[in-house]
Formats: sequence, structure tokens, C-alpha cells
Amino acid sequence: MRHLLSTKTLTRDEAIEILDVAEDMAETQFREVRKLPTLRGKTVVNLFFEDSTRTRISFEAAAKRLSADVITFSAKGSSVSKGESLKDTAQTLAAMHADAVVIRHSASGAPQTLADSGWIDAGILNAGDGTHEHPTQALLDAFTMRKRLHGERSRGRALDGVAVTIVGDILHSRVARSNVWLLDTLGAEVTLVAPPTLLPVDLGPWPATVRYDLDDAIAQRPDVLMMLRIQSERMHAAFFPNSREYSRRWGLDDERLARLDPASIVMHPGPMNRGLEISSGAADSPRSTVLEQVANGVSVRMAALYLLLSGDREESTRV
Repeated sequence: MRHLLSTKTLTRDEAIEILDVAEDMAETQFREVRKLPTLRGKTVVNLFFEDSTRTRISFEAAAKRLSADVITFSAKGSSVSKGESLKDTAQTLAAMHADAVVIRHSASGAPQTLADSGWIDAGILNAGDGTHEHPTQALLDAFTMRKRLHGERSRGRALDGVAVTIVGDILHSRVARSNVWLLDTLGAEVTLVAPPTLLPVDLGPWPATVRYDLDDAIAQRPDVLMMLRIQSERMHAAFFPNSREYSRRWGLDDERLARLDPASIVMHPGPMNRGLEISSGAADSPRSTVLEQVANGVSVRMAALYLLLSGDREESTRV
């Protein structure tokens, strides 16, 4: 695996391989000594142009548990905030002999630009770019679904026939985009639920069904209900009347939770707006996988870094 930039270009076999390796990584985390020597001598740089405590800490933990040297570079307060370009930053990291760069950027396509540029000979991992994609989040979501629905020993399995309903701010969500493509590749049936103002204009190419009524979607008995965060920081217009109206029509409250199929699970990529898109009762219920998603994120990111750096990258192909 040369880079991990998008789930759209992952094949079914490649996606399952990442999930299977993540399962191996998860098993090591129950040992007394959780650290592996796999990436000893490798340098992983976390290059974050956008704030994200959860993702940054998860990648740091993943790299350190594989014994890599970790450098965390925040754009705030750095030369970047003084006008340094992505090219200058990349060349600085190249001079430090970085083996992998985990990049989070507000501009869609920034990780792809870095991978294609030739400015740095390192594996690039997309940790979220603009409103484009967030591949490791989708992978950890798929890993969590597989584990909950198929049991602890789900090696080699995909998500064929699993009904996944994704609810909320689809328009601004890179998590939704990555999930739609990955889940389709793994054989799941995806439904998107949102007010029309929070859906992208052209959903024709998306392999998903669109609904506007959450109660109607719940009546279809989905196996997975994924609630998305309302991204107010990306909103510069009135996309819905007010928070109370949004919660009433598209929020997962306790009453809607009770109407879900008993075997269904509730997911949220975090951070949660409790009382807006999800109630505390739903977030903290036994059906919720929120904390599992955080734990599984470390295992999936360990797998991604391992596959990126453990082999001969010159002979591998881009993912």
C-alpha cells in the first residue's frame, strides 16, 4: 500500500485486508505489553492543519504502539500560519526523512496533492480533507460494524446485505462520503437521511438511497443507524430553522431509540452534540458503539500504518 487517500479507490480485497490486519492489532492490545516492534526506526509525522484532538491522539497512539518515532506538527503557531506553503512544509519534512505523513487539511484534495507532488518520498495517510473524505474513520466504522454484527472472529468477512442508515449533515460530512463508498464496496446497503438543505446537489453517482424522514427510515429496520454531527463551523447559511426543530425531526431521541430493532446498533463519529443529533440516552445505551469506535480507531490506524510502512513501498500500489 503506497498511500491511503480515499475509500473510493479501495478494492473489496484491500478493504478486507485492512480490517483483518486491524483485528490482529486489536488482539495485541489486550496483552500486558501492548507495544510492537514492527515500525522501529520509522518516522511518522502528524501534519494537522485543522484541529482534531481525537484523530490526532488516535494516530499518535497507533504509531507509538508500533514503535515508530512520532512528530506532531500543528499548523497553528507554526511557520504555516505565517504563510509557509504546503510545498515548503513537505520539503522540510522530507529533509527530516519522514517515512509517513498523516495529514489533515481544510482543503479538499490536499493529501492527493502531497502524494502526487514529488516533494516528499513518504507514504501519505489522509486524516480528513475539507468536505472530501476521511478514510480511516470509515474503516474503523466498518470494523466496528463487522465486530458487532458478525462477532469477534469475523476475519475475511465483508458487510454483505447489512442495512446502514446515515443521518444528518451529509453535505459537509467527509465521514459520510468515505462511508458510502466503503460500505458499498463491502456489500452493505446504504440509506442517507437528511433535510434537503443538508444533502449534496448531485447524489446521482452515490451508491445510496435517499430519504428525508427519519421515522420512515427507522421503520425500515436498519441494522446500523449512524448519526452525524451538525458541523456548525462549516455552515455559513441557515440550513434548518433552528436546533430544536432539527432535533425534533432528525435527532435520535429516546423514543426513536426504542423503536429501533433490538439487534440494531447506534453509531456516531464524534464529537457528539448531545440533545441535538443524539440524546444522552441513545449515546450511552448498550446499542451505542461510540466508545468502541474510539478504541477500534487505534487498531485500524495501526493496521494502516503497518501496511503502509512494513513492506517495500516502491513495489506496492496506491490505495
